[in-house]
Amino acid sequence: MASIDLDSPTADGTAKATAKQRGAQGVAGLRSYGLLYGSSPAMLELYEHIGRVASTDATALLIGESGTGKELIARTIHDHSARKDAPFIAVNCGAIPDELIEAELFGHEKGSFTGAVQGRIGYFEHANNGTLFLDEVTEMSPVRQVKLLRALETGTFFRVGGSDLISSNVRVIAATNRDPAVAVKENGLREDLMYRLAVFPLRAPPLREREGDRELLAQHFLATLNEQEGASKTLSKRALDTVRTWSWPGNVRELKNAVYRAFILAEEVVELPHPHLVSRVKKPVTQGESMSVWIGTPLADAQKQIILGTLKYCGGDKRRAAKALGVSLKTLYNRLSTYGDDEEEPPAEET
Repeated sequence: MASIDLDSPTADGTAKATAKQRGAQGVAGLRSYGLLYGSSPAMLELYEHIGRVASTDATALLIGESGTGKELIARTIHDHSARKDAPFIAVNCGAIPDELIEAELFGHEKGSFTGAVQGRIGYFEHANNGTLFLDEVTEMSPVRQVKLLRALETGTFFRVGGSDLISSNVRVIAATNRDPAVAVKENGLREDLMYRLAVFPLRAPPLREREGDRELLAQHFLATLNEQEGASKTLSKRALDTVRTWSWPGNVRELKNAVYRAFILAEEVVELPHPHLVSRVKKPVTQGESMSVWIGTPLADAQKQIILGTLKYCGGDKRRAAKALGVSLKTLYNRLSTYGDDEEEPPAEET
């Protein structure tokens, strides 16, 4: 069975005229705007704000939980802007080691650091005349933020190891799953950079606030899969009840993946087990700085529990958690992405 991609934009900057779009046409009541789908008041308000900011060159800051579609919002802004025919470059700042992020953003000259065997342009130049999307921007260290702030304010920068001032006409859209004000106080986000990024702040609403969208989106994802696979599967009444009653802490991403998994397993009628009841793995027990994993826990689940437990102990600080686990930040992000960025319940405290 072929994989499904519901997140990719089209080359001409419009909503996909593919299985995604055809599937949406079969879901009565589901509205779309660019790459976004939803008919709730929260989404209609978001569409209006996107339409207003897209016609400008203002820097935008997207704020929202994991799985709410922040990159799709950024792509939709780009696709509805005068820059739609120019590149859209997406960068996950948190997944790039701190010592390399400056070279990734601004490029570097040959021999400027160990391993720089040849010169290379950075994302700012790749995105010239287009849009640069900086996801997880709050994960960037303060010293790197200074260089970013200068580039935003002047439109110029130096490549690492270079002496020539480079100009690039780029529209920057940034995103974070943190409260920016809290990130300023606790996570080292420079206040001047926050204000420079948040010229036009946009909030991506979580699925639990999108009244009526859960069932419509589930039907849309199923219709897309049916179109792609030449099937005619339907959601059971019990599956729809699950869609209505579960809080979907992983938001649209969690819902989409749940429907996809259920589609693969179904013959004709798609059943969607309640996500809270899917895992029968016992929760680990924590006491202070220690965690006890139950004997018989599958290895993959034990690893997941340790990673998420360490991240929780580190207060959500991914850099600190990666160091404690003895892995690179990129490896930690890769692991978290395989978990779907699910917001796990905290381990049970020992009494």
